[in-house]
Amino acid sequence: MIHRFIFMVLFLYFCSCSAVLAVETTLPEDTKADEPSSNLEQQALKPQPELDKNETSLKMLHSITELKKGLNQRINEKNKVLKKSSSDTEKESLIFELKKLDKQLNDYTVDFERIATGIDVGLFAEKKVEEFDWKNELVGLVEPGIKEIKRLTVKARYKTKLKDELSYYQNLLPVAQQAVGNINTLISRSENREMKNKLKKLLPEWKGVENQIQNKLEIVSMRLAEMESEEKSIIETSRTSVKNFFRTRGLFLFIAVMACLGVVLFLRLSSRALVRFVPGYTAKYRPFHVRVLNLFFKIFALFLTLFVLVFVFYVVEDWVLLSLTIIFIMGVGWAAKHTLPQYWHQSRLMLNIGAVREGERMVHHGVPWLVKSINVFSELENPYLGVKLRLPIEELLGKTSRPFHKKEPWFPCKRSDWVILSDGTRGVVTSLSHEMVELVQRGGSHKTYQTSDFLALSPLNISVNFRLKIPFGISYDLQKESTGSILEILKSYIETQIDAEGYKKSLLNLKVEFCQAGGSSLDMVVIADFKGDMAPLYQRLSRAIQRWCVDACTLNKWEIPFPQLTIHK
Repeated sequence: MIHRFIFMVLFLYFCSCSAVLAVETTLPEDTKADEPSSNLEQQALKPQPELDKNETSLKMLHSITELKKGLNQRINEKNKVLKKSSSDTEKESLIFELKKLDKQLNDYTVDFERIATGIDVGLFAEKKVEEFDWKNELVGLVEPGIKEIKRLTVKARYKTKLKDELSYYQNLLPVAQQAVGNINTLISRSENREMKNKLKKLLPEWKGVENQIQNKLEIVSMRLAEMESEEKSIIETSRTSVKNFFRTRGLFLFIAVMACLGVVLFLRLSSRALVRFVPGYTAKYRPFHVRVLNLFFKIFALFLTLFVLVFVFYVVEDWVLLSLTIIFIMGVGWAAKHTLPQYWHQSRLMLNIGAVREGERMVHHGVPWLVKSINVFSELENPYLGVKLRLPIEELLGKTSRPFHKKEPWFPCKRSDWVILSDGTRGVVTSLSHEMVELVQRGGSHKTYQTSDFLALSPLNISVNFRLKIPFGISYDLQKESTGSILEILKSYIETQIDAEGYKKSLLNLKVEFCQAGGSSLDMVVIADFKGDMAPLYQRLSRAIQRWCVDACTLNKWEIPFPQLTIHK
């Protein structure tokens, strides 16, 4: 049913949004700001005590000031070298290094102002006038939801980034210290004055690099310690997040889902009330126009439900939920794009104009079924098995059905029927389904087959009627009477015995006919047809007829030969 599908979609949507928003509310207020930029010196989360915050800010400002001094010194030295340089290759390299240093200096200046003011100064920057672009507008609709999802992990990602930077600078600092030590060692050991002067000019640059790495390491360490000091307990955070969630977005989400459910129930009741006035609605197999109307109601219910969902979030002006809803709808639509041919075939089946139609016979898993109804979940029935199947409509794709005659069998047997299989097994059917068939043999032993294996053994159903053909031979000395009087006498005797033992009511036909002239006997055959109620005595009747033939021969003194072996010399 399309209503069940809508309920399922709403349930999944409610769970996903609840999970996203519940996790979002667990984030501290500082993590709900914009994600920290890639700059190393971006402002971290705000500390709880005001005094600690000021002290930390002063330390960070002092470190940035020292960094800027070192950068200015390195820029001046690079500019002096650039002016004196005569090599084009060296000039290009120096210009590239100067650009990098200028960028770092500008970043430190921005970070200094941000830390000093405690706000994002980028908010006061003049915004550019943008022309209308439908792609950008569409992105603007889904942007709040994407940002909300990104914020769920902003704190963890930023903390991981700080740990990576801390590890990077910790590994880099010994290398810079080693470089400075190597330069000092060479200065102390070198006796060449010109060489010493060049090494002394190189030493300040590498000391600046060492100090810069040391300051960066201190800044990252302070930020990481500041973040860890602000982390709250899980219980306190969860309690706060649950309260905040149900006060705001949780309430909006609940209202939206309830509105959708109300719309679905209203449309369902309305459709049931309206279609009763449509001719042919109460028919066993609904006509085409009724199916079209029913399908239209289902599609209309789906689109109206999505519209109500979006409309509620628009009215309450919750752009995050609205954005998440649009993302959800777009995701469902994108996924459905690749399955449009499948939906087209399913629609044809639901309209009863496909390859499988209601009221026809279809083979599924090797067993014939009557197609009772076709819907999102279709119903199949096998009258002989007494089994009904509820299949999703996807299972009907690629299959065909056909009209059938009312006397066509739906299975070789029914429950309580006696069957004989080609492997010699004889028993009564006690359990029957499209999966397994269980037989109970004489003596009470149970034998189970998979239905496909059972059908492959060509079951012979003897519970309707059955025939016994018992061959019997007499001596060639009776050749003259073997095709005449002996047949009549033997038939009369067997009829008498059948009546005497109480089998006459179930006897349909009895014949005794001459069969063939065998190698050592003249063979006759006793043909006896019985009703199905004698099926449990199938083997007993076969043995009884053999016994009655022997008794008739004894009574009439007919010789019963035995196979003879002739030796030729």
